[in-house]
Amino acid sequence: MPAETVLVGQCGPAEGFAHVLRARARGSADAVAFRFVLDGGRAEEITYGELDRRARAVAVTILDVTNGRPERALLLYPPGLDYLTALFACLYSGAVAIPAFPPGATRQPRTMSRLMAIIEDAGASLVLTTSHGAPMIADWLTSTSVIPAPRVVATDLAAYAEHDVSPMTSGDSLAVLQYTSGSTSLPRGVMLNHGHLISNTADITRSFGLRAGASATFWLPPYHDMGLIGGLLTPVASGIPATFMSPISFLRRPMSWLQVVSRYRATHTGGPNFAYDLCVKRVKEADLVGLDLSAVELSFTGAEPIRLDTIERFLKIFEPHGLRPEAIYPCYGLAEATLLVTGGTRLGGWRSVAVAREALELERVARPAMAGEPSRSIVGCGTPGPDTRIRIVDPTTGEPVLPGEVGEIWIDSPSVAAGYWRRPTDTGDTFGAMTSTGEGPYLRTGDLGFVADGDLFVAGRAKDLIVLNGRNYHPIDIEQICEIDVAGIRRDCGAAFAVEDDAGAVERLVVVYEIDPGMTDEQHLAIIDGIRGCVTRESSVAPHAIVLIKPRTMPKTSSGKVQRWLARRQYLSGDLAEVARWQASDRAT
Repeated sequence: MPAETVLVGQCGPAEGFAHVLRARARGSADAVAFRFVLDGGRAEEITYGELDRRARAVAVTILDVTNGRPERALLLYPPGLDYLTALFACLYSGAVAIPAFPPGATRQPRTMSRLMAIIEDAGASLVLTTSHGAPMIADWLTSTSVIPAPRVVATDLAAYAEHDVSPMTSGDSLAVLQYTSGSTSLPRGVMLNHGHLISNTADITRSFGLRAGASATFWLPPYHDMGLIGGLLTPVASGIPATFMSPISFLRRPMSWLQVVSRYRATHTGGPNFAYDLCVKRVKEADLVGLDLSAVELSFTGAEPIRLDTIERFLKIFEPHGLRPEAIYPCYGLAEATLLVTGGTRLGGWRSVAVAREALELERVARPAMAGEPSRSIVGCGTPGPDTRIRIVDPTTGEPVLPGEVGEIWIDSPSVAAGYWRRPTDTGDTFGAMTSTGEGPYLRTGDLGFVADGDLFVAGRAKDLIVLNGRNYHPIDIEQICEIDVAGIRRDCGAAFAVEDDAGAVERLVVVYEIDPGMTDEQHLAIIDGIRGCVTRESSVAPHAIVLIKPRTMPKTSSGKVQRWLARRQYLSGDLAEVARWQASDRAT
């Protein structure tokens, strides 16, 4: 079945996303929809017909326990077919799905406090999970102060009998509360209705060139927008089979991702920048034996700053094993726009520009660097879809900037969410932006960027921007300097940010990095000296403080983004897991 048949021909924005699955089940009941690869390589498969049957059965269970009223349901599952079934059951029944990171056996305090915040903010009345996880979750909820406590339903105990349940939703029905990762602020529930899901999966289908004969492989967390929208909903919308695996399996052995891609001849895959770095860092000669990536037509990279050196190092290792350079697909998106905003074309290649660093920092102008001039390489993220408009705007005045100037990225698209759950002020500020010329409303992304020859280039986060002595510094630039020049620090595990002096009059630069375990005091000093030297030399600003911390203690989102705002908060409160610290004296600064 052609990729667009169900999505465009049969299911429009006025219908719910469950109509897409129902149409797939009727037209391709015996076709494999998903394959879940377990540790050890064994795989479980489910067809469109079976997924639809199970989803309708669980939808009946949801309707029974809620007396037919739409309610908000927290989904707490490990990655797998049970999660898929519950997700589509919510889409069928009208229950609002709230994907969240499931608690482990140890019930880590940070995970549990986040879950509690989501339950209270969303007013969730149901927790859907497996029979294995239900007792622990019910016990935990009993120990909390939530009144009334949500009901816990083990959906894998539902009798998967045939139920004639029609989708009970329309395009404007609320489908998902996607809680943001919190890379620059506390998490907020992004309201996505069924029309948003249909619109964005159509954009991804078109932009990725998904069609009959294509297939996908993902390890992405299914409770994050990239894994949820791109990894689970888009394959159903486009009609392609998708193989997925646990993100824990990937983190334990990153090359397992590419080996699954090779085994199943996937044409489409991808992940954040750090995933490509992990493969480069952990690959062994034995991992490359028999690896064949020649079927890959598109390997997207997004969700965090895209680094040119990461792409180049990844291609250096994996191009000899069939990966085509033009298959690398940088893209840009965010949860507030459902997922995808800009991208290229399948096998269309990618490009980067080297812009003058001083012009970028002092004037917010992205002009090409001249020979010998300090520069910063930025990877292009493609163009918006036919129904999406992008404006680059001065974030203070709302005035559209001139071509080549850097400003905040504003978006108008059918995929832009309805706002933040129960946060009218935040919704107005973020989703109701108007330009100085009266255009709007736009979604304010908080990201800085510029457009060159039609392509969007993302320069950093406005809230992460470091301003020192009237000059703008992007944390990613300082972090890249450190990771290129200094041995012993952990790549993608550092944060640069500014703090005020005691009088609140002067901004000072702080650099925090995880280090490899087992180092001596002498090695700590060498790392600190290395960071001080390279940052001062390359960026013309001297760090005020450098803190080295234990491995795996840098605060990150569920998708692996460093939370600079939280690292800054922990630095100020003294809560970093410090191994060594250097700080300039007040007189020296």
